[in-house]
Amino acid sequence: QVQLVESGGGLVQPGGSLRLSCAASGSISLTSAVGWYRQAPGKPREMVAITTSGGGINYADSVKGRFTISRDNAKNTVILQMNSLKPEDTAVYYCYLQTQFGWDYWGMGTLVTVSS
Repeated sequence: QVQLVESGGGLVQPGGSLRLSCAASGSISLTSAVGWYRQAPGKPREMVAITTSGGGINYADSVKGRFTISRDNAKNTVILQMNSLKPEDTAVYYCYLQTQFGWDYWGMGTLVTVSS
């Protein structure tokens, strides 16, 4: 039902910024959770930032203070603003959505490469 399409990835120098967008085909206003995961080469997929229906926001310790997740319900989009990027942030970033019924949806991913 729900289609998630990420955009905004690319190559950026350390210390730079990127803004990732996730466009959902349906409403995100009633979801249980929306957010971002990432998977670096040779590493398992990890949570980056999640916002829940209860208003809570969880960030991975490695990105706290640098990344900000936000949502625009009117546009059915989820944003990940990434600042002060580090080489270790290099990964494929996946948009994630869990509906109020517990169904999980994933985007296809967008590659972020942080390198000088």
